[in-house]
Amino acid sequence: MIMSERATFALAERLRSVEGAPLGDVFSFLSGLYFRGKLAYARAYARVPDCASDVAGSGVFVITPNAGLRSPETPVSLAAIHGFAGVEVAADNPTYRRPLERSARMLASDVGPDCPVILLGSIASPKYVDVLQGIFGARLMFPEAFVGRGDMSRGGLLLRCVASREELHYIPVDGAVRHGGRPPRLDPGTRVKG
Repeated sequence: MIMSERATFALAERLRSVEGAPLGDVFSFLSGLYFRGKLAYARAYARVPDCASDVAGSGVFVITPNAGLRSPETPVSLAAIHGFAGVEVAADNPTYRRPLERSARMLASDVGPDCPVILLGSIASPKYVDVLQGIFGARLMFPEAFVGRGDMSRGGLLLRCVASREELHYIPVDGAVRHGGRPPRLDPGTRVKG
């Protein structure tokens, strides 16, 4: 829909323009609840260390299929989205892995050895963990409440945490149980609308 030449809504028109559209907005549109929850939560709770360079930026990054870590404000074109679509996000795919490793190393160097890095993506599959754990080590953490939850449940949980102003508890990826029993369903009465 967003990639159709016939789409006339603002985000689609921006995506087709020379300036492009913000990566975070495009991914939120394409992924819906799941990505929207991750982005809202990251923006609400990111704590950027005081560092000399601009690599850390807002402290919020999106893992892209072929361009490593990028700010959600990064403008992307329709051609970039088509490029993303042609890349398999897999730890053993060098087209995905090399840019992610390169940008993660830059970030690790920039924020220093004491800054935790919170992964809001899937911890059950190797596509993020296998690449990032070797770079961030014990600093790579994730919300403990993610264990056993699917994408949509994690997205809903994150949106609820933003609305209630309750930050989740983080644990190191290293040594953590990453596959577990399914937790109770989220209470529909706490659903965040909009």
